[in-house]
Amino acid sequence: MSADATPARIIEAAGPIFAAKGFEAATVREICHEAGVNLAAVNYHFGSKEGLYVATVRQAHPNRLEQRFVPDQPAGATPSQRLRGFVWAMISRLLELKAAEWQWRLLFREITDPTPICRELLQEHFRAGFGALLAIIDDVVDPELPLHRRHQIALSIVGQCVYYRSATNIIPMIVGEDELAAHYKAEMLTDHITGFSLAALGLGPPVGSAPGSNHRETCPERRSDP
Repeated sequence: MSADATPARIIEAAGPIFAAKGFEAATVREICHEAGVNLAAVNYHFGSKEGLYVATVRQAHPNRLEQRFVPDQPAGATPSQRLRGFVWAMISRLLELKAAEWQWRLLFREITDPTPICRELLQEHFRAGFGALLAIIDDVVDPELPLHRRHQIALSIVGQCVYYRSATNIIPMIVGEDELAAHYKAEMLTDHITGFSLAALGLGPPVGSAPGSNHRETCPERRSDP
């Protein structure tokens, strides 16, 4: 095994162990044994167990913590188009990971029971994405709407996306495998979540209205039409 391949091999060994046991319970000894490397390799390549954990969380994140949340949009894109771009970017990345993969299990553990080691890393990342979504919402709602209400709207949109990831094993029990395969792909869920959210904000037809319907209700939280 080349020296260049050693860090990646250690991370691949550490990922499932951290995901199953958490940072505290996992040991450097068992990680090195699983990776087939010397016990000193963790300190040599990562500086410490904490350094290895941060590197493993970075590797686990489907967005790799550096990529942008929102894809490039054409000049003059409407808030509706920008919202759809955000939802597509989020839901497609979330659905890329299979529930059995250690990456998702580690991230879910870190998000629901964060360690001090990665708190700042994840906080910075998620705040950046949340800020991008708030910028879209700010172009839609009344500028006088309190910040906590705008936060709640953004969290409702994020929550819809996250549910389809966190409930991966539950949804087929409810709707059946055939419906899941036919109607729950990333593109379809993007259309649904975007349409549902725009309808709630008064920017689209009510969910369930007939195709081509022009019915539109005014949401009290929406900006007034010019």
